[in-house]
Amino acid sequence: MDAYLEQLKLKLKEQGFKLTPQRRCIVKIMLTSKGKHLSSEEIYDEVKNECPEIGLATVYRTLQMLDKIGFTNKLNLDDGCLRYELNLDQDAHNHHHLVCKKCGKIIEVEEDLLDHLETKIESNYNFKIYDHDVKFYGICSECK
Repeated sequence: MDAYLEQLKLKLKEQGFKLTPQRRCIVKIMLTSKGKHLSSEEIYDEVKNECPEIGLATVYRTLQMLDKIGFTNKLNLDDGCLRYELNLDQDAHNHHHLVCKKCGKIIEVEEDLLDHLETKIESNYNFKIYDHDVKFYGICSECK
């Protein structure tokens, strides 16, 4: 966690920002919630336990700033709100998500099975792909 915070601190400094106590608290909550895909409101609910003075607007602004500098990924899982996850490996593709339509559980798929398809698209359309986002909707093993 400390290494990630140091890396973030350097990136923020490059962009003219500081790692304030509020931003540090938001990032720590996201680090300890890895894999939960929290909405900004859920992050706010967690953060205000440690930083009671923090406002929801600060959480929104911090998440936007973290997304802009590439330290978070925004996820739209078609449930009416944006969700966020830390981008711990900024050189890697986004991973894929399995979304259970019954219980709402989100399962991360780390394998990137689309390399061949990306190569074909780049070749056929003369289009440079930097990343992709894939979501699969279905029923998880617990709900079957």
